[in-house]
Formats: sequence, structure tokens, C-alpha cells
Amino acid sequence: MYHVTLDEWLERGVDKIYPSKEAFQKLLKSKKPLKIYIGVDATGPQMHLGHATNFLILKKIQELGHKIFFLVGDFTAMIGDPTDKMATRQPLTHKEVLANCKNYKQQIEKIISFSDKNFAEIKFNSKWLGALKFKDIIELSSNFTVQQMLERDMFQERIKNDKPIGLHEFLYPLMQGYDSVVMNIDVEMGGRDQTFNMLVGRTLMSKLLNKEKFVISTKLLENPNTGKKLMNKSEGSYIAMDDNPSVMYGKVMSLPDEVVSSCFNLCTELSNREISKIVTKNNSLRNQKARLAFEIVNLYHTIEEAQLAETEFNRVFRDKELPIDIPEVKIRNPKCEDLPQMLFDLKLATSKSDARRLIEQGGVRIDKAVISDYKADICFHDKMVIQVGKLKFVRVRL
Repeated sequence: MYHVTLDEWLERGVDKIYPSKEAFQKLLKSKKPLKIYIGVDATGPQMHLGHATNFLILKKIQELGHKIFFLVGDFTAMIGDPTDKMATRQPLTHKEVLANCKNYKQQIEKIISFSDKNFAEIKFNSKWLGALKFKDIIELSSNFTVQQMLERDMFQERIKNDKPIGLHEFLYPLMQGYDSVVMNIDVEMGGRDQTFNMLVGRTLMSKLLNKEKFVISTKLLENPNTGKKLMNKSEGSYIAMDDNPSVMYGKVMSLPDEVVSSCFNLCTELSNREISKIVTKNNSLRNQKARLAFEIVNLYHTIEEAQLAETEFNRVFRDKELPIDIPEVKIRNPKCEDLPQMLFDLKLATSKSDARRLIEQGGVRIDKAVISDYKADICFHDKMVIQVGKLKFVRVRL
């Protein structure tokens, strides 16, 4: 049923291969062991399904005997990748970066092997980027012109909108490109939005090592109606690879209907034939989405956990029952207080204004009753169940 082939992945998951798809396939058939890397800046503690689309392809390549390197951008994360950003990123300290990437390996090894004979390796680019001297940076920079850097779409947009471009942002693609040189890799894989950065590395490989570097840019998880990314860390709207089964299942079921087909193609290991049987006009979108949620949870957890998550979701959203396992919070000095403050204190809302918005939209229930007046004073009582949105539940214990 699963058995998705590499050719299928190259068809449905890849946007473009440089210098060409044909040249890459020829290289694969030569059976020469390749060094392939993917890099991720540690700007947050969780990897999400947008990252995983690449890992699923790399899993198949790893199974063919090629060496996978996962590069943690612990140095580049402190610079800030300008990709798709209309403003300069807020800088992170190295301590913050290291805290973010602490659990990356255990998230990625749900897909990529770090223990078999052909195990993947993790590297940190601070090892070489942190050792560069100013003279080295000047020499690296001499391989590119300002005009080349200004070709980036987001820089053109900022110029058009009279928004600043930090000088350090020009250095980001240079640093990412130097990663390829130091690791002396054969192939770099990354999302389509990383193409410019990856091609900088291809240029450096050619100039400094006289070596061909293949670049595989992959398709992004996007909403076809809006063109926006489905997984957005800065906005907090994403499905994490380490979400618990019930949360993961619920988040998938909350995805827009129009992204179901692309999520089957990019987020599951189902074969093209199997997907074509599911995504049909004769199968309701609700059923399609339920199968998608099951497959995704099964991929990151177990089939038993996927079945339990499905049962729990149906219990709560179809049968209107409360979840079996609701987190409890103990209140020592119960009192009456305004609802927005209560939701903020219980960490069910990011702020009081966020809480008011949720209440006005009908997204807050207490003991199953919708509370739509944000000015209401609510008194805590034992076993009171507070629900925010579709997925957040808390039971109060006095």
C-alpha cells in the first residue's frame, strides 16, 4: 500500500533540480555514494510538517545508500534568514539557539535513521562559521556582487515598499553557501524559497572547489487559494512533528479543504495509486481529511495511537462528548474574575485581547455552554471544564 518510489517523490515533491533532473537521476543510477545535506536554522524548538516534506524524500535517498547530513544552523540562526521576510528578523543569542535545537534529533529520527549502518549525521555550522576571520569573509564576499544579492525577490519588495535591508542580510546566503564548501557535499536539498541561498553555495563550490553541486528545491506546503505557507512558525500556525497524536489529528482535521490533495502528496508515504483512490469526487472531503489525519499520525506515532486519536476526535467533534483525558489545573484560592483574565492566567490565550477575540467569535465554552460576552465575570467551581477553540480543554480542580 505504501511503497512510494523515489521517482514518485521526485515527481510530486520536487520543484526543480539544478542543473537538471535528468543529470541527478543519472548520478543516482551510477551508484556513487552521495553526500546530501539539508539545513535548518534553530529559530524555534519544534520541527513541523513543512520541514518533514524534505525528510520524507531524504528517507528514500538514504535507503538507497547515500549519506545524509542534517545541518543545524546554530550560527546562521543568529544572523536571521531574510527569505520571505518583509522586515529584518529579530536576532537570537547562541544560548537561545542551542535551547531551540535541543530535541531536533528525536523529532527527525521519526523519519530519518540515525542508528543504522548508513546513519545520518548532525553538524553545527558555528564550528566553521564562528572561526572565520574578517579577512575570510571579505574573500568570500568577493565572489558576488551587490547586484546579484539584490536579485532576491524579497529585497526587491522591500526596496519597492521603502523598507530597510540590513547589510548582514546580504551575508546570510554567503554563510549558507559556505556550509556546502566546508562539508564538500554533492547535493543540497531545501524548500523552493531557499533556492537563492542554495545556488549561492553551488557558485562557491564551483569557484572554490571546482566541483558540481546539485541543488534540489522542493515544493512548499501552501494554500493554493492564498499562496501562503500552511506551516508558519512565526505565526504559531503549524503541525509539529512532536505534537501528541490527538493534537496532531485535530490540527490536520482543521486544515482548509483545498490543501487536502497536496498534503497527501507531500506529507504521507502513500503511493500515487493509493492517493488517487482516496482523493476522488466520490469520497467526501470529510472522509479524505480523516484518512489524511490518520496517515500523518501513524507516520509520527503508531497505528494504535492513530486509531485512538481518530476515536477521540469523533467522540468530541461528531458526538459532542468531552475528551477522555483532559488536562487538570488546580486552583487554590477560587474567586470570580473577568473571563479574558481567566483564559490568560490559564494559558488558554496569549493575551487578554486574544482572549476577547476568541470569546466574541464564539470559541469559548464553559461546561459545554458558549460564552460570548467578554465582560462576563466567571466564578471557578470544581470540575469546571473550559474549552477554547476546537482543541484546548482544561478541567478546574479546587
